[in-house]
Amino acid sequence: MTLFDDPRRHSTRSIEGAWRKVPRPLVRGVLVLAILAAPQSKAAEQSQVKIAVFAFELDDRSAGGGIIGQDAIDTENLKLSTDEARQMLSASGQHAVVDTGSVAGDVTAAGGILHCKGCDGPLARELGADRSMIGIIARVNRTEYSLQIIVKDAQSGAVLSNDFTGLRMGANYAWPRGANWLMEHKILPVLREG
Repeated sequence: MTLFDDPRRHSTRSIEGAWRKVPRPLVRGVLVLAILAAPQSKAAEQSQVKIAVFAFELDDRSAGGGIIGQDAIDTENLKLSTDEARQMLSASGQHAVVDTGSVAGDVTAAGGILHCKGCDGPLARELGADRSMIGIIARVNRTEYSLQIIVKDAQSGAVLSNDFTGLRMGANYAWPRGANWLMEHKILPVLREG
C-alpha cells in the first residue's frame, strides 16, 4: 500500500489537525489580501478604455479582384484576424472590447467600413466606446497582402494609431498572423503610451 492508497492519511481528523497548525495571523493576512484585491480588480476594470473593434474588411486590389469575389475562406480569415485583435486588446488589461454586432447592419448599409466616410467614430460613440478600431486587409495578389489598422478617438475622431504591416507573404490563411504581428509590434505599444 502506498502513501496515497492509505485512507487514514486523508481522514477528516488529519485535515482538521493540519488546519489547526496554520498560524492564525497567516490566515488573517490571506483573507485581508483577498478582500483588498477584489475592489482593486473592479477599479482596474472601470479604468479600462472601451474600444469598439469593427469587423476587418478586405480590399482586394489583385488582378482577379473584380473577377473572383470574397469567398468563405477569406471571410473566415477576416473573422479570425478581427478576433485576434480583440483578444490581444482584452489580454492587455487596458482595454474593454465593446461588441459591435448591433451596428454591423449600419456598417453594411453604408457600403462597409472602407466606404462609410468615418462612420466608425459615431457608431463607437453610440455603443458607449471611447475608441474605434478598423482593419483593412489589402490583397495585392493571391499570396501577398498588407494590413492596416486604424484606431481613433470616438469623440474627436483624432487618429491615435495608423499602422500597417507592409507587404507580407502568405495567402488568406496568413492574415490572422499579420494581425497578431501588427497588434504586438505597432498598435499596442502606441496605445500603452497614450
